[in-house]
Amino acid sequence: MDWGQILDTAAGELLSPVTAAYALAAIGIGVHFGYAGLLNFGQAGFMAIGAYGFVVPTLVLDFPVWAAFLTSIVASVLFAFLLGIPTLRLRADYLAIVTIASAEIVRYVVSTTGLTDVTGGAAGLSGFSGGFNALNPFPDGIYGFGPWTYTENQLWVRVVGWSLVALASVLVFLLMRSPWGRVVKGIREDEDAVRSLGKNVYAYKMQALVLGGVFGSLAGVIYVLPRAVQPANYGTTLTFFIWTMLLLGGAATIWGPIVGAMIFAALLTLSDGILRGLISADIVTFISGTQAGQIRFMIIGVVLMLLVIFRPQGIFGNKKELSFNV
Repeated sequence: MDWGQILDTAAGELLSPVTAAYALAAIGIGVHFGYAGLLNFGQAGFMAIGAYGFVVPTLVLDFPVWAAFLTSIVASVLFAFLLGIPTLRLRADYLAIVTIASAEIVRYVVSTTGLTDVTGGAAGLSGFSGGFNALNPFPDGIYGFGPWTYTENQLWVRVVGWSLVALASVLVFLLMRSPWGRVVKGIREDEDAVRSLGKNVYAYKMQALVLGGVFGSLAGVIYVLPRAVQPANYGTTLTFFIWTMLLLGGAATIWGPIVGAMIFAALLTLSDGILRGLISADIVTFISGTQAGQIRFMIIGVVLMLLVIFRPQGIFGNKKELSFNV
């Protein structure tokens, strides 16, 4: 077993654009669930909307990068309204049912053969990052050190991705310490009490749903920039991964979604590397290489169960603040 290579690969995942996308999507669910008490089980749908909202205008309509980003944001806002208008006046579980179903509907729609010319069908789309890379201010070369060594384009997508994570975190930090944030957190605790004070609970819920959805949409863009966009990547598993990251770090916290995403990505890669190394060294003989991919998810699941049992508020969470959902 090459422990150095295994550890380098896991360390490299800490700053990968996929991890940045995970963190951004987890921040979105943090706004929904951690602060507003909304049960969104369809963040993968927002990510798919964001990804296709960026890729399709770029390839089909030849949009510039800024316009493609704007299209992605507008599409996520419309999607949030589509989900929120019929459900936010009802109990929270209705939103959970609608979001998980709508995310699957989005995935099936973009993978249908009838839209292959637009969405690429089940095969997805690629070759859309040229305009984004053309904006790269970094000269050609190799940057960084150790496991964090990148080409100019790899560095560029990481800078953009983690900058969006930083901006989203600052925005959430400021909003949650504003009068708007205090109302939203009040709705999480007791929306009837907030309604008795004359606040429009429905409007605040919708605003929180839109804000978290926009973060999810931007996460979808960062998620596909270094790769092709494929509908198979936006199943319910992706949403549950993001929920795991949020709970791991702490739902109603600023740092929780970011640290949770980094730990999750590193643990997933590390466990996979260790398992495959043990199998290749014939130390573990009762499982195959194909089974290793599933066993690592079992390991993550056990870690999450232990976390929920012994620290349900997450690494950075405040148990008193999260007493409403513990």
